[in-house]
Amino acid sequence: MEMPYRRLGNSGLKVSVLSFGSWVTFKSQLDVDRAKDCMAAAFEAGVNFFDNAEVYAGGESERIMGEAIRDLGWQRHEYVVTSKFFWGIHNTPHTKNTLNRKYLLEAVDASLDRFGLDHLDVIYCHRADPETPLEETVRAMSDAIDRGRALYWGTSEWTADEIRGAWDIADRHGWHKPITEQPQYNLLWRDRVEKEYARLYTDIGLGTTIWSPLASGLLTGKYLDGVPEDSRAALEGYEWLGKRLADGRHNEALRRFKEVAERDYGVTMAQLAIAWTAANPHVSTVITGASRVEQVRENMQALSALEQLDPAAVEEIAGIFA
Repeated sequence: MEMPYRRLGNSGLKVSVLSFGSWVTFKSQLDVDRAKDCMAAAFEAGVNFFDNAEVYAGGESERIMGEAIRDLGWQRHEYVVTSKFFWGIHNTPHTKNTLNRKYLLEAVDASLDRFGLDHLDVIYCHRADPETPLEETVRAMSDAIDRGRALYWGTSEWTADEIRGAWDIADRHGWHKPITEQPQYNLLWRDRVEKEYARLYTDIGLGTTIWSPLASGLLTGKYLDGVPEDSRAALEGYEWLGKRLADGRHNEALRRFKEVAERDYGVTMAQLAIAWTAANPHVSTVITGASRVEQVRENMQALSALEQLDPAAVEEIAGIFA
């Protein structure tokens, strides 16, 4: 199956329904050469959306992705690249856990330096900031676009009320509006995308760029017998993830899910989980990750499962984890 492309919210920007992200893997598991190989495999499969964030590996993830893009010789019109801002990588009062104007505009410029680019396609507020006036944040993001640093902006893990508030402020002042949200969404984490944001899709044309379609690997089945030594959950600093994945609460449902994936669809658990997430018409793109080229290619095979999913099948699969 060829890669489908969807508009990002109500913008004209078209993004691949499956995309590639660098969270955890870049630097922690991948150097420039291996990152380049993974990105090349994704690109060959039709991926044009590459997700990143300032905080990933303290800025190193952006540097590695930028170097890989240059080495691969991609033309700027061929790909969409993003970054996210909130947590900061400098421990000063105005650069940590904030969305103030000084931090945002300086952080975007620093991100561009690490990438080696003159603009980003989409920039996100990585979390909401209750201590900064929302109007200040919205204006700073709009100004970053006016200054040519970015083309679009969005949010990540904001509440529906926060997103609507930002959109209304931008609309009232004639500023650039947020066009997309990046929430977690998978078979085990559904309410925000399916319920909380429901009105935003029609009211403001909200797009979504989904992270963690595999619930940090839980939906691959590889944690059914504990945490493998080579998994991201075994990395230093991710002990919290290992504890969550090894608790065994979902094992019975996961075994049923494995049987359905293999028997009814001829795919792996991971492929069916990714396809199920992408089957939601309000999902613009599903961000996948990988530490090996083989994983990239396996993830892309989710497209064959997506082709088989109708609304009844989507509901039946979701019922396994009800």
